[in-house]
Amino acid sequence: MKKTLLIISREYFVRVRKKSFLLMTLLGPLLLAAFIVLPVYINIQAERNMSILVVDDNDFYINRFEDSKKLTFSYRSGNIDELKTLCVDSEYDAVLHILGGSQSNRSNLYYHDEPSMSLKAQIEEQMDRIIFDKVLVDSFNINPAEFEKLKEVSKSSVTLLQVDENGAAKERFAEMNRIVGLVCGFLIYTFIFMYASQVLRTVLEEKTNRIVEVLISSVKPLQLMLGKIVAVALVGLTQVAAWIVLTLLLLGAAQVVAPDFFAASSETTEISAVAQTMVNEESVADLQSTNILNEIGNFYSVSFGTIIISFLFYFIFGYLVYASLFAAVGSAVDNETDSQQFTLPVTLPLLLTIVCVFPIAENPDGQLAWWMSMIPFTSPVAMLVRLPSGVALAQLISSMVVLALFFVLCLWLASKIYRTGILMYGKKVTYRELWRWIRVR
Repeated sequence: MKKTLLIISREYFVRVRKKSFLLMTLLGPLLLAAFIVLPVYINIQAERNMSILVVDDNDFYINRFEDSKKLTFSYRSGNIDELKTLCVDSEYDAVLHILGGSQSNRSNLYYHDEPSMSLKAQIEEQMDRIIFDKVLVDSFNINPAEFEKLKEVSKSSVTLLQVDENGAAKERFAEMNRIVGLVCGFLIYTFIFMYASQVLRTVLEEKTNRIVEVLISSVKPLQLMLGKIVAVALVGLTQVAAWIVLTLLLLGAAQVVAPDFFAASSETTEISAVAQTMVNEESVADLQSTNILNEIGNFYSVSFGTIIISFLFYFIFGYLVYASLFAAVGSAVDNETDSQQFTLPVTLPLLLTIVCVFPIAENPDGQLAWWMSMIPFTSPVAMLVRLPSGVALAQLISSMVVLALFFVLCLWLASKIYRTGILMYGKKVTYRELWRWIRVR
């Protein structure tokens, strides 16, 4: 036991003191923060104020377009051949020519500098609304404001209520459950694969450099293998914890320095004049407050603490399963190229789970989700995808017990292969050879 702890201590501190570890620990949160902030910043910079000149041959659309924060409309009559050049002189960013007669629902947009992709859609949406309101009045003698009120009154709504064993129903936010499940599934897949691969490379490197021959003379092969697996696990937990803390600090600092940064990236939903005539400001505030409080209180079908504890459990034991198998593969081959034929069957179930994460999230209580959350090779990812949507406690405990027992089996099999393969050089190992190593007492 002392020798195993010594190996764990030595492997852990050697790794955490490496410049590459410190560099990735610091760069990880920066890259993650950049991944979150940079698209927002680019989106803000990409948007520019657009001034549109409207030339309407029917004079029907005059003063009917609604301005927004980034879009303003001006109106002028005249020859389009003369007016369209105004976008070249930069007096206007674009000139919108609405055709006359029976083609009043068609238009041409003249520009010199390429406009944003959303400009066309915004103009079409406003033209559709204007024409629709005209048809309501001319053909059906219906006031557009009354029509909007009728639509609002007749609007249907479906509330998702989960019923527990006692018959009590509680509102849930199913969309958020699925998003959280997908994020947890992808994260645990990335961490397991990343750190388990480190064990493979470490074992392979020591075997190639013949360092392992010196180590085996002092400790048992199982102690050496277990020490490396546990040490890399501790390194992974340290790095992940550092990433979480540093990421929260960076985002918190960004919020303090630029509190309006994220708010500026999204357009504020404005209440139209029609909506203002339907409901007063107090009722709107009450409705928004109620919805926000309900959504915050009903994100998950299980407690947030259960999700965190389960994430740590499946990360640790999922890593231990794959790390032990990767250690066995590393001991059985002489180079990383030869290891591919053995690592592919091991990682294939994990890759299959990633392919199936969206069907699992779509139907977390289906047969596919249930089986994949019980099979040890796939349960670390599948169960984390299912968990935020609600999983019976018996299923969760069963999956954890099966995974823990499967790790013991994998460790026993890996130790059999590691004991024989770690000192074998210059021979191409086959699956039959591995099976023979396992059967040897």
